[in-house]
Amino acid sequence: MPVRRAWVPTPTAYPEHVKDATSPKAATAARPAPDMSQAVGAGRRLARLLIVYTIFRLALVAALAAIILFGAKLFGVDVPLLVALIFGLVIAMPISLLLFRSLRRQVNENIALVDERRRQDKEKLRSRLRGDDGSAVGR
Repeated sequence: MPVRRAWVPTPTAYPEHVKDATSPKAATAARPAPDMSQAVGAGRRLARLLIVYTIFRLALVAALAAIILFGAKLFGVDVPLLVALIFGLVIAMPISLLLFRSLRRQVNENIALVDERRRQDKEKLRSRLRGDDGSAVGR
């Protein structure tokens, strides 16, 4: 009987940019920079989107729990509320990924904007503390 060998990726099997993406600096350098003109109100927008996204997900859990409760009543089965909520939560997780895709994408984009602005502010502060920009800090 011949011995079957597992497929082992060779370095030529991957594009060049994948090899360089192993370091964190290369990964951030490959990512396009977000538009910083939108970053000004991104924090408030992010908070509002997170609240809306959370409310939609909780409403989906409540709707699924109600369907489970009333569906069980139709068959003459008594399901405790806690069990219906747990099943509603488990079922709502993958469904919300599909139903609320655009809202989740907006949340992720705003997180990236807020993160990039925080990173830039941190770098500005570090350069000011080093005295790189000419302004004296603490004098």
